[in-house]
Amino acid sequence: MKRIALLGSTGSIGTQALDVVSRDEKQYAVTALTAGKNARLLEEQVRRFRPRLAVLGEEKAAWELKGRLADTDVRVAYGEEGLLEAASMEECDMVLNALVGVAGLRPTAAALEAGHTLALANKESLVCGGARVMELAKKKGVSILPVDSEHSAIFQSMGNRPLEEVRRVLLTASGGPFFGKSREELGGMTAAEALRHPNWSMGKKITVDSATMMNKGFEVMEAVWLFGLAPEQVEVLVHRESILHSAVEFIDGCVMAQLSQPDMRLPIQLALTWPRRQEGAIKPLDLTAIGSLTFQKPDRENFPCLSLCEQVIRQGGDRGAVINAANEVAVALFLEGTIGFLDIYEMCAQALRDQPFREDPTIQEILEIDKMVRAQCLGSHTLFSQASTTSQGKDSMAVRPPDLPCAKGAVGERRLRD
Repeated sequence: MKRIALLGSTGSIGTQALDVVSRDEKQYAVTALTAGKNARLLEEQVRRFRPRLAVLGEEKAAWELKGRLADTDVRVAYGEEGLLEAASMEECDMVLNALVGVAGLRPTAAALEAGHTLALANKESLVCGGARVMELAKKKGVSILPVDSEHSAIFQSMGNRPLEEVRRVLLTASGGPFFGKSREELGGMTAAEALRHPNWSMGKKITVDSATMMNKGFEVMEAVWLFGLAPEQVEVLVHRESILHSAVEFIDGCVMAQLSQPDMRLPIQLALTWPRRQEGAIKPLDLTAIGSLTFQKPDRENFPCLSLCEQVIRQGGDRGAVINAANEVAVALFLEGTIGFLDIYEMCAQALRDQPFREDPTIQEILEIDKMVRAQCLGSHTLFSQASTTSQGKDSMAVRPPDLPCAKGAVGERRLRD
């Protein structure tokens, strides 16, 4: 029986993970469940799966939950301390990190430090702290299993072939809800429209990231760190059907790909059962019903967040932490209607221009950078909201980040030298 600590159990990935677990409860024991604010759903999950530990983000809510769970032997904790305990508890074989945002970085490090296999859905752990995370995993001899559908596809397609045999990775993107829109149309898009993803059911933040293609840029960064690739080896293709989740081209011209229905329960299940496979939680794929698969190059002019992320991974250092913090603030402001859709890119580009470059930050320094960038973006957001009311046309994407020198041993440089 595999003992699992699930961080972020009330979110989209967390609830789907518990659906997978519930289909074969003899194989799994849930040892910890954590949530941010959704105490009601967490209580339901705790009563259903009976973990040893339940964690909420806020102290008051945790005390209330403790009272409601008085008839159980489940211990209740709160805040970051509780998260770190859940990630590192001894009675655990695997940690599934489904937290959203940079809040997942410390728990990722704690899980690796404890020697637990890590099923990673928290992309910010690698976007912000890829060097530190991979360094720690190597030091502890711990496996990181990707939960993102694209990285799971790369993982499966690459198999156990040596990196020297890989020519490139083809990372697919759905194109999001605004595929084919002009810059002028994008300037008027609302949060409600951004949340109407054509293929995937996801949380609000990642759905907006899909609309801007920031999510795909983050996934390029993830792929570079997870698989030891040079940035130039990762090519993004728009694949509207979301059936081919990514592919690997080898040096002999052979391309291996993973295809399935667009359902996150498959990569979640694979991470939980690896190296075994078992009866799936999703419908089999009927290629005749699909008929055809299409692929296009991304529109980098109207969706510049993708190119911005590619520049960030080449620069290395603290740039991932800076763009992630700015993006989290910008998306939150967009969702509340404070800034426009195009302002998300503007805010991220401006943060990269304004923040001094740090070459090799520690995890603590990454979190300090995160706080500084958030404060800067929150303090300057009125400038973007004012600009968006007067300029929603092509001039609204005029800001470009400065070219910065790569950090010593930056990802692209290191791989190309090797």
